[in-house]
Amino acid sequence: MGPSAVRVAGLEARLEALGHVVEDGGNVAVAIPEQKKEGDPQAKYLKEITATCTKHAEMVEKTLEAGKVPVVLGGDHSVAAGTVAGVARFYRKQQQKIGLIWIDAHADINTPESSPSGNVHGMPLAAILGLGPPELSNIFEFSPKIDPDNCVLVGVRDIDATEKENVRKAGIKVFTMRDIDERGMRTVIEEALRIAGQGTAGYHISLDMDWIDPEDAPGVGTPVRGGATYREGHLAMEIIAEDGRMLSFEIVEVNPVIDEHNRTADLAVELTLSAFGKRII
Repeated sequence: MGPSAVRVAGLEARLEALGHVVEDGGNVAVAIPEQKKEGDPQAKYLKEITATCTKHAEMVEKTLEAGKVPVVLGGDHSVAAGTVAGVARFYRKQQQKIGLIWIDAHADINTPESSPSGNVHGMPLAAILGLGPPELSNIFEFSPKIDPDNCVLVGVRDIDATEKENVRKAGIKVFTMRDIDERGMRTVIEEALRIAGQGTAGYHISLDMDWIDPEDAPGVGTPVRGGATYREGHLAMEIIAEDGRMLSFEIVEVNPVIDEHNRTADLAVELTLSAFGKRII
C-alpha cells in the first residue's frame, strides 16, 4: 500500500510540473505472505523476497538501458537489494562502479545470524555489501554490489547490538544523528556525496522515511524519535540535486495504515521533488 499512497499524493503530476517526463512502470509482483510458508525463522520469506528483488533488479536495469532515471517506491527496505543490483549491473557492464548513500534511522546491515527478528528488511545493506544472506547478495551472480569505500550511512540512531559489529566489519562510513547535530546537515551530506562519488559513475540514493522524525513522518513501520526535521530532510535532498550525480532514487517504508491523513506519503513526494530539482525560488 506504500507505493499506492505515494501515487495518491501526486508524485507523477508533481514531477511533471517540474519539467520531468514521467512513466509509471507499475508494481513489481510480490507474493502474499499469508499464502506462503515463512521458511527460515532467521530470514523469513527469503525465497520470495529474493525472487521479487531479482524481478525488480531487471526492471531497474531496463529503465537505465532506456536512458531513464529509476525512481523506486517501497514497501519495506528489502526492495533496495534489487534496486542496487540493477543499477550496479548496468554500470558494471560499462566497467564503472556506483556509490550508495543509505539514509535511514536503521543500519539494515543485519545477517540471518545477527538478526533479532529474522525480518529481511533489516538485511538489505548487508546483502548489497556481500555479507549475506547469500541468496540476496548474489542477485545477478556478483557480489558485493558496492565497494565499501563508496558506501555511506546517514542519520542512523537505532542499531541492534549485534549489528554494530557488522557495521564495523563492513568498513563503511557512518554519520549518526549525533554527527548531524554537531556538524550540521550540509557538512554531513556534502561529505557523504564526496565519499559515494569518488571514482564512481555516480550514486544511488536510498531514503527510508523513518529517517525523518515521527513528528513529521508518523506513517512508517519502525518509527524512532530524534530524527531529521522537515527542513533538514529537504536541505539534504536539495544538496543532492545540486550535486547532479544521482543515478537512481528510492523512497521506502511509507505505511499508510498508521499514517495521519497521508502526511508521510505527501512528505515522501515533497522530498522526491527536492531530490529532482525543486527549489524554494
